[in-house]
Amino acid sequence: MTDTNPVENLSSAAEQIRAFNHVSFRDTNNDDWAYPIHTYKAAGNLSHLAHMLGQAIGQATRPAIRTYEHGRLLIDGQGDPDAAVVQMLAASEDAVQHAQDLAAALGRLHSATSPMGVDTEGLPGFTEG
Repeated sequence: MTDTNPVENLSSAAEQIRAFNHVSFRDTNNDDWAYPIHTYKAAGNLSHLAHMLGQAIGQATRPAIRTYEHGRLLIDGQGDPDAAVVQMLAASEDAVQHAQDLAAALGRLHSATSPMGVDTEGLPGFTEG
């Protein structure tokens, strides 16, 4: 892990997902992205990522909570800090639940792809037997 701040780490993670989306869309006909094992590995990595999201979501609220607890939280337009924190925490709880649901669904996807393979009979580049 690099010595960057938490926001930079999340920015890097988002960039890596964007890069995956780009290259996996483009490279649909090469041996690095053509077989069920690639789906299995991608689903496994996405499942792992989703399992970590809940903790990341919770920890993302810490700076605002800390500022609020020290009585220093200001809300644009002279809004109510108490109401803003309640709203933030409710949204965070929803996001964590959705992350848990996503992780469960991705786990099922990963499991569903586990037994998949390729019938190589007659394909060039594959030996028989």
